[in-house]
Amino acid sequence: MLLPTARTDEECLLAFAETRDEQLREMLVARYLPLARSIARRYAGGAEPLEDLVQVASMGLLKAIDRFDPARGVAFSSFAVPTIAGEVRRYFRDRCWAVRPPRDLQDRALAVERHVAELTNRLGRSPTVRQIGQALELSDEDVLEAMEASRAASATSLSASRATDEDGDNTLEAAIGVEEDGFETAEQRVMYEQLAPCLTAREREVLRLRFEADLTQEEIGKRVGVSQMQVSRVLRQALAKLAAEACSS
Repeated sequence: MLLPTARTDEECLLAFAETRDEQLREMLVARYLPLARSIARRYAGGAEPLEDLVQVASMGLLKAIDRFDPARGVAFSSFAVPTIAGEVRRYFRDRCWAVRPPRDLQDRALAVERHVAELTNRLGRSPTVRQIGQALELSDEDVLEAMEASRAASATSLSASRATDEDGDNTLEAAIGVEEDGFETAEQRVMYEQLAPCLTAREREVLRLRFEADLTQEEIGKRVGVSQMQVSRVLRQALAKLAAEACSS
């Protein structure tokens, strides 16, 4: 089959849709590879190498070429961009989380990260939570939850070395101190009993399970019937209430 290089992109896409010719497919990949690279660069800057992201974006490009239907009258770029970007987002969602939150929260976290970068470039400063929420049509609480979830995307080993250490032991673990707080336990318990009336019954129960029963947030969530993220939020709210009550008393 003759494949003249003078063919337009539209002609090549139409011919491939009709013939599924491999040479046409390769030609289209070569022509649109810069588009895949530009999308991969949008998600670069983290722990994932750009080369790996380009490979993932290229797979998305192949899927876009194979699935594109010229008869629908839609420009190929309008179809390919979300297809390629979706492939890259799925890569982050499925492979790059040290602790994996629910899938919808992963998607939201990635969307928030992307809009933070876009708004920062546009505004020349870090955007506020409200500005991010308005861009994504999310509440402030949903944005904050997504930001917290983003921290689960990576983890640092305690065996990792610190940049400088003159004492010989240069691991992060060696920098963690151990504090004996047994002498303060009784005093803290008395203070807590004085401040606890400001808390709801649910907040008191979550604090009890966390600090008395020494359960993890995931275990607490199973006990009280909520997600780990909700447990984290309840803990933060309860501790903030106790701190405010302590300052006012």
